[in-house]
Amino acid sequence: MVQTVSVIEGFVGEVVVPESEGYEQFRTVWNAMHDRRPAVIALCESPEDVAAAIRYARANDLRIAIRGGGHSLPGFSTVDGGLVIDLRRLNAVEVHPDTRRVTVQGGALLGDVDRAAQKYGLVVPAGVISHTGAGGLTLGGGVGRLMRRFGLTIDSLLSADLVTAAGEQVHASADVNPDLFWALRGGGGNFGVVTALEFQLYPVSQLYGGTLMFPIERAYDLLSAYS
Repeated sequence: MVQTVSVIEGFVGEVVVPESEGYEQFRTVWNAMHDRRPAVIALCESPEDVAAAIRYARANDLRIAIRGGGHSLPGFSTVDGGLVIDLRRLNAVEVHPDTRRVTVQGGALLGDVDRAAQKYGLVVPAGVISHTGAGGLTLGGGVGRLMRRFGLTIDSLLSADLVTAAGEQVHASADVNPDLFWALRGGGGNFGVVTALEFQLYPVSQLYGGTLMFPIERAYDLLSAYS
């Protein structure tokens, strides 16, 4: 069990500090190059927890890092001496097959989304690694194998719920806070902590995959065809 330390007012999730059991596990991110030691890891279970963690960090002058899947190559998922808002427990995925829409919490992984949508023969065009965070990938644009047919992941984003740096919960879509919605689609995690995303789903019944091999003397023809 993770030791719970009551240091964040209004926070009902679990708080992990360096003295807590499980600290080493929770501070680890996918890219081992970023071996950082946060002062506090806030394992959020609701948007209200995210808001409470932000207020605590601001009151105590702590830098904030946001961890979804923990896949950030530059190491934005963690921080030395600051507070990590850890979303891994906010990982629910709700598919609405009638409208071909899906609601994805901010800590869900791509594998979570794929498994839920594929039950209905539907997909969100996303990345290629199942343990990548859906939120981080989307906010960065979202490149994957289905993009030639359906576009980037952000092209399927319909709305987002997020908590701002002031601790306010806001909704953004084409009709509500449209400027914020525009900025979220590819602007990275600069505008708040995204706690939920809504996507358009697409039917996919067949996938083709495999390896194409050509003799070296056909290299010119092959490259000309791809140009």
